[in-house]
Amino acid sequence: MQDGLTALQEDEQRSGRLRVEVTSTLGYQPVTDAVIGVYSAGTLIGEYKTDHSGRTEEIVLKAPPFSYSQQPDQPQPFSLYTIRVQAEGYRSTEIDGVDVFAEETAVSPVRIQPLETSDGEGEQNINVPVNTLWGDYPPKIAEDEIKPVSDNGEIVLSRVVIPEYVIVHDGPPSDRMAKDYYVKYRDYIKNVASGEIYSTWPDAALRANVLAIMSFTLNRVYTEWYRGQGYDFTITSSTAYDQTWSYGRNIFRSISQIVDEMFNQYLSRPNVRQPVLTQFCDGKRVSCPGWLSQWGAKYLGDQGYSAIEILRYYYGSDLYINSTEEISGIPASWPGNNLSVGSSGTKVRQMQEQLDVIARSYPAIPRISADGVYGEKTQDAVRTFQGIFDLPETGVVDFATWYKISQIYVGVSRLAELRT
Repeated sequence: MQDGLTALQEDEQRSGRLRVEVTSTLGYQPVTDAVIGVYSAGTLIGEYKTDHSGRTEEIVLKAPPFSYSQQPDQPQPFSLYTIRVQAEGYRSTEIDGVDVFAEETAVSPVRIQPLETSDGEGEQNINVPVNTLWGDYPPKIAEDEIKPVSDNGEIVLSRVVIPEYVIVHDGPPSDRMAKDYYVKYRDYIKNVASGEIYSTWPDAALRANVLAIMSFTLNRVYTEWYRGQGYDFTITSSTAYDQTWSYGRNIFRSISQIVDEMFNQYLSRPNVRQPVLTQFCDGKRVSCPGWLSQWGAKYLGDQGYSAIEILRYYYGSDLYINSTEEISGIPASWPGNNLSVGSSGTKVRQMQEQLDVIARSYPAIPRISADGVYGEKTQDAVRTFQGIFDLPETGVVDFATWYKISQIYVGVSRLAELRT
């Protein structure tokens, strides 16, 4: 930085980062040597290629000053880009509306169709709407936060379960023409959070908002709210009824890591089994007494409030964070403690077996033997895996890493089944 620049000038020179991750629509197979064109206002500003893990390098891009995302009355706090993905044997895909913030890493997960399975001609064009804090969206229609439990079978689950997938109806419930998408639960939460709040906010504010988003979603899952009304989906993308979700939206590393760390959590009240339907609003254009204010949570985070303190400020002092061990689609549950060099036993062997299967699709990960002993080779493989999938590169299998390994293992195993 040149001498003599003011703090404002230094702020204005900041930029953000973008990484594109390309996988086939058939499982989690990474697409190598895909060509990524990045455009700004229709002008090509650079082309990049994916590596053996289907990822580009971190691309440095211009973004508005960081300060713009810290107050609601500022100019647009993010830059918008278009990316075009081309790969031999795949249908080309263009995504318009990739948002990049200063001092933040945006991650754009792009799934492209093999030509032999493509049901359309030409390029796939995806338009992503802007963040709800900036765009014009209908306010939430108020509901009771606890759904009544009756004898008519409205609530059929006996316990809170983290689903493997949620079925997202991309429109209001009454729109019979809207498409339904099967979305992995964690991917759904990351997508919603990345479109509802700004990833540059304090960690506690992000966590409070993510917890509210997860609890709202799990209330819909637990009560089978829409199925009880005769629909075949879990939740909608309409902000009037639920929370925003957009096919093709990029996510942010800060939000992704928080979700991976706490995706089995939700919010409860004493003597109430179902997750609280935690409704929220932006707190500026729309006021919502008794609900979480997104901007208000940001300000409380600035003041040093913890996530649970922020949530209790809005929802009441009897709110608490709950968690469940019931996670669908996972072959082996979390052992309850971190695995690291020196660990041994069945859980280490299970993890090694899964990681070695993943390494067949992601050759950057060293192949290891499933001997049940956590040595330096296992540590290196874990660290490489963490780097590929946006986890802190510790070489230690913590809660987030265990379940991320399980999630990717299930994806690549299903792909292998399809090939046999």
